[in-house]
Amino acid sequence: MRTLYPAIEPYQTGYLDTGDGHQVYWEICGNPQGKPAVFLHGGPGAGCSPAHRRLFDPKKYRVLLFDQRGCGRSRPHASLENNTTWHLVKDIESLRAIMGVEKWLVFGGSWGSTLALAYAETHPACVSELVVRGIFTLKKREIDWYYQNGASNLFPDLWESFLAPIPAAERGNLVEAYRKRLTGDDRAAQLEAARAWSVWEGSTIKLLPSRQNATSYGQDQFALAFARIENHYFSHGGWMEDGQIIRDAHKLKDIPGIIIQGRYDVCTPAVTAWELHKAWPEAKFTIIDDAGHAFDEPGILNALIEATDGFAG
Repeated sequence: MRTLYPAIEPYQTGYLDTGDGHQVYWEICGNPQGKPAVFLHGGPGAGCSPAHRRLFDPKKYRVLLFDQRGCGRSRPHASLENNTTWHLVKDIESLRAIMGVEKWLVFGGSWGSTLALAYAETHPACVSELVVRGIFTLKKREIDWYYQNGASNLFPDLWESFLAPIPAAERGNLVEAYRKRLTGDDRAAQLEAARAWSVWEGSTIKLLPSRQNATSYGQDQFALAFARIENHYFSHGGWMEDGQIIRDAHKLKDIPGIIIQGRYDVCTPAVTAWELHKAWPEAKFTIIDDAGHAFDEPGILNALIEATDGFAG
């Protein structure tokens, strides 16, 4: 089984001034002469971690990672203004210009897969290869499954904690009820909602729940950006038509690609990855039978490293 490459530090960092109120943190690591790639983190609102640098052979890749608007080291923290899917697609193009490359490998998991697919469908000529994991396309069906009724049936104990900040009378639309609190002026209610929203995901992303994940997702600074930005995107359907990503997957047919999906992924169930596979049959499709959603579960991590190694050239 393949595992992460050794820890590595970036050799170049900076901030992209978007011109509309955001400073987007970016970093480049690996071989300055290596194959160009961009890593798109999940959430939206999760930010990058040092482990994400280690998904690529540092001798063969030159990788740009960035914290999307409002999260991680980007500024202002937890900001929702001028923060949409299409703002992020524009940011990726601006970062490609900073890299000075015509094409690059695009890698994204979970929400990062949504953004990777949206970017590749918008700018297919700029994508040399596409690696996507834990497929999520922002359909209403997907959001309802995880935040209204579906995953709740598998984790009824954890679901009670997710429901706790919301009065019974408002539970008919939990995304909207959370939005009211996450964007409200009551700081205590905002943080309570942010922690509950974030811990729900941190507690359910692995096949075997991780107490460490739940704890880290519940930290105030992380939770506030994560919950506010996720809820903002989900409330607006990603500023896309329902089903748009799958509908437009034919635009990917000339891009070499790999789709990697955990069989028991509760956050982004495998049916969506299967739909993408049917709409984009040219890509290699891999189901990991003993995995949930997280990128660092052994089977998923092995497949991701094999994918980046295979495209290294």
